[in-house]
Amino acid sequence: MRGVVLVCGPGAPDFPAVDGLRTEVVPARPGKAEVDPLLPDAGHLVVAGTDADLAAVVLRLLRKDRLGGTTVGFVPLGGESEVAGLWSLPSDPAHAFRLAVRGDVDPVPLIRDDAGGVLLGRGEVAPVQGVGYCDDQVALRGRARSIVVTPDTEGGAGLVVQVTKGVLFRRPVTFYGRAFQLGCIPAVPVSDGVPYPREMKRWTWYRHTEDLRLVRGLA
Repeated sequence: MRGVVLVCGPGAPDFPAVDGLRTEVVPARPGKAEVDPLLPDAGHLVVAGTDADLAAVVLRLLRKDRLGGTTVGFVPLGGESEVAGLWSLPSDPAHAFRLAVRGDVDPVPLIRDDAGGVLLGRGEVAPVQGVGYCDDQVALRGRARSIVVTPDTEGGAGLVVQVTKGVLFRRPVTFYGRAFQLGCIPAVPVSDGVPYPREMKRWTWYRHTEDLRLVRGLA
């Protein structure tokens, strides 16, 4: 095995040495300067950090056209992980590390947005007023308490959209499709816990043509 363990941000536990994997400590949500120099040595990447850290690393794989040649394991740190919950990854760091190193690859949908980012766990716009389409279905016309977008874990077109309207405890209406497009009164989309830097009148999440080669089989 030849690859890199990326430990993102402070406070991560010490992981055991693995032949062929070297460990690099990088800042939270690492960018081009920290990730790109490591990619030539990273046929297998293990990312230890938050969902936002994982998304930052996967974005660099996308930008460098390395998705198809790189397997990605994930060790969730720093609290609850939507990515781990979606794809049934262990929450215990030691167990998650063993799986990330030795588990089987299971390609999963990679969601992009039209502002150049990626979504791996949960995207949300809340509250929101506007018009939204999931493929050719009207998902919203008017107000909603929240719109939540996640990758489709059931092997469908790519993403799941849940629109919650009205008062508390009202059940969301769920849509499945390849893309979700929203036109709205300016609002701030949040991807993997990170708010976009400014309000947007239009926003799109859509499935990328290439999947993420995520490690999630039994170790």
